[in-house]
Amino acid sequence: MDIDAGDRLVDAIKPLAASTRRPGANADLGGFSGLFDLRAAGYEDPLLLAATDGVGTKLKVAIAAGCHDYVGIDLVAMCVNDLVVQGAEPLLFLDYYATGQLSVEAGTAIVGGIAAGCRQAGCALIGGETAEMPGMYSDGDYDLAGFSIGAVERDKILQADTIEPGDILLGLASSGLHANGFSLIRRLIKDMGHDYGAPAPFSPDETLAEVLLHPTKIYVPSCLAAIRADLVKGLSHITGGGLIENPPRILPGNTLARIDGGAWPVPPLFKWLAKSGGVETMEMARTFNCGIGMIAIVAASDAEAATAAFEAAGETVWPMGTVEAADGPAWVELNGLEF
Repeated sequence: MDIDAGDRLVDAIKPLAASTRRPGANADLGGFSGLFDLRAAGYEDPLLLAATDGVGTKLKVAIAAGCHDYVGIDLVAMCVNDLVVQGAEPLLFLDYYATGQLSVEAGTAIVGGIAAGCRQAGCALIGGETAEMPGMYSDGDYDLAGFSIGAVERDKILQADTIEPGDILLGLASSGLHANGFSLIRRLIKDMGHDYGAPAPFSPDETLAEVLLHPTKIYVPSCLAAIRADLVKGLSHITGGGLIENPPRILPGNTLARIDGGAWPVPPLFKWLAKSGGVETMEMARTFNCGIGMIAIVAASDAEAATAAFEAAGETVWPMGTVEAADGPAWVELNGLEF
């Protein structure tokens, strides 16, 4: 184990953490724990929400391509996007980075991505853990886990009981694959004999690795803006489970989400995966985001204003369906999705 390398990494990432300062956190590293002052952040009667996640086997693509700059953004995004769906503002973030042999260069790139994600989300990177574990991980391999805490005033939390038949589903465009489905993707690419460093078959100006590693979209700024304008009833982060399994998590019973799969243009990447890999439509919809990274549920009377608010915050938005009455547990009816 290289203790000196660990010390050099801490020195390298201190300014990265400092770049994420925000009210309530001083962003200094080096103590045994991190401090956050909720009162300084402006909260009066907050509920705290917590989320933890990883990047999954997308890391194997980053390792194979030697590109570690973006997976840190993915790590933050997977956590903070899960917080904002309940109306919470992400406040702080901690990371866990485990490797077989510490590389200061790779570690700095990874934490640089984490800091960039925190700045996008408006949360402070207040600490973390770097674990060098030879024998547990092969040289060059590593794993990441992220942990985030958010807050929402007690009377502002988004809950399913406000959602009702007639509400509109607005789809916010994804930035690519995000961080789901990579075990299937890696298998398909291996079976098809593709090289990560070669031009992408569907986007020849980029390598396959560049397309696959495009970081997950962080929806926090746009979603918080729409929430604070009282334009949103519910939000669904489209992660593992895709378009089929995520929307029901925020719907009340005796409703369904009727999704028009032809309402948005499916990006070429997903069409290529479906056709080249022979993946059936429902399997695609259950595994990948298919171009939609977040779904907002809004009242029909607010749909135009909500669309304008999301677009003003930089999102690409499509009306993609409605909430309808149904019997039993909430579910999704998806029609018209073509690859």
